[in-house]
Amino acid sequence: MLGIIFLSVVLLYLALLVWTTRRGWRWGIEKKGWTGRKRWLGAGIGFLMVYLPVFWDWLPTVATHRYYCAKESGVWVYKTVEQWKAENPRVMEGLVESPISIKHVGNDNDFTDTIELNQRFAHVHRFKGSLKFNLWRHEHEVVDTKTHEVLARYVDFSTSQERQQAGWNGWKFWLSSRRCIDAGVHPQHRFYEFEGQLTRRQQ
Repeated sequence: MLGIIFLSVVLLYLALLVWTTRRGWRWGIEKKGWTGRKRWLGAGIGFLMVYLPVFWDWLPTVATHRYYCAKESGVWVYKTVEQWKAENPRVMEGLVESPISIKHVGNDNDFTDTIELNQRFAHVHRFKGSLKFNLWRHEHEVVDTKTHEVLARYVDFSTSQERQQAGWNGWKFWLSSRRCIDAGVHPQHRFYEFEGQLTRRQQ
């Protein structure tokens, strides 16, 4: 049923888009006396009258997302596991994975979640909402809780019309883009692979 309703709305919108475009074309000829290429101006006006109220933020959202993905997203490892173990001899062997516990500070659009991984490491997730054009910034860090040193950082961006609540991204579903993709490989995997080396009990 929902599929039929959705398809009906899409078809109605497309029909309205075609109708206003044709009306704009005829308006340019009949009311303005435009000929040649000028007739397309009238068609363009009719098209934009229906297109912009719905899709005005689509291209800016895509462009903004791509810009921030290219400029600020990625994974940075500031200290390898081997370096940390060399600086903290015989500590890794005694670490035990902590029960899942999340310390939440902030609100739905701007918050920090801290998850204790074991006695020395924590996962810190900072979320900054709606920077511009439906953009959301996600920053993850692995932190040494004793020295407060950041061992690795992962920055990513997603887009959606609204803050995700109950799995809903807003009615403009075409604005939803989960993450940046780096050369076809999800950078999130590299970050969590590093984190796993610190949280896995050593034999």
